[in-house]
Amino acid sequence: QEKRPLIFGVATAASSFGQFAFAPIGQAFIANFGWQSTLIYAAMLLVLIIPLTYALRGKTEHQTGQADLKFMEALSKAWGFGSYRLLVIGFFVCGFHLAFINVHMPAYLVQCGLSPDAGGWSIAVIGVFNIAGSLLAGYLGGKLPKQLLLASIYFSRAVAIALFMIFPVTLTSALLFSAAMGLLWLSTVPLTAGLVSLFFGARYMGMLYGIAFLSHQVGSFVGVWLGGYVYDATGSYSLVWYLGIILGLGSAAIHLPIKELGASSFRLKPAS
Repeated sequence: QEKRPLIFGVATAASSFGQFAFAPIGQAFIANFGWQSTLIYAAMLLVLIIPLTYALRGKTEHQTGQADLKFMEALSKAWGFGSYRLLVIGFFVCGFHLAFINVHMPAYLVQCGLSPDAGGWSIAVIGVFNIAGSLLAGYLGGKLPKQLLLASIYFSRAVAIALFMIFPVTLTSALLFSAAMGLLWLSTVPLTAGLVSLFFGARYMGMLYGIAFLSHQVGSFVGVWLGGYVYDATGSYSLVWYLGIILGLGSAAIHLPIKELGASSFRLKPAS
């Protein structure tokens, strides 16, 4: 149990290397072939992943002392667990931050007078620093309270965005912001996954982390859509940046009451 956050961190760091490698490549492909053709090439690369999923076959071993729950029963009991609800709500904010920055930051930098290449390199810097951030979060998740680490990450994101908005946007400030956000980028994943595993055990971890990740993806949708909507309506991304600060502070606050305790409803009740 103690090493699970580190394992999640290693997996997350591996995905970040892809972001680092492909962000500038993707920008170059868009410039030379257009975004439609670039998406087709990216889809062709994704096909290569399918054979690798064969290594993931198998079932999670049944853990001694865990209740045998059906899907809806497990979901209902999990949602009734207060710490899990707070975790799911907080993960929405993570998705909002990541998707908004990933999609709209390159355009924002161009709006601030930087070249399109600056956006690609900024996303790449996020990816490379996220390798360190994910590994560090995974390591610390086995040593320190995960909910406090998550609160610190969301608070630090709010501070980083605020500083980025205060100072003039230059290539240097954009790369520094990207480095800071990279350290905080997917460092939430090993900690969130570790808490879900602690709450409900490995048997239900995949399903219930999937529900938490659904919240993350809803946040991603809102971040991307709202960024575009606000820009079309006002000609500026400022309102969404400020909203990101508020959401970061709010998410930091709601993680503080989370308890690192297993859900009793997922344990077998002793025979009477």
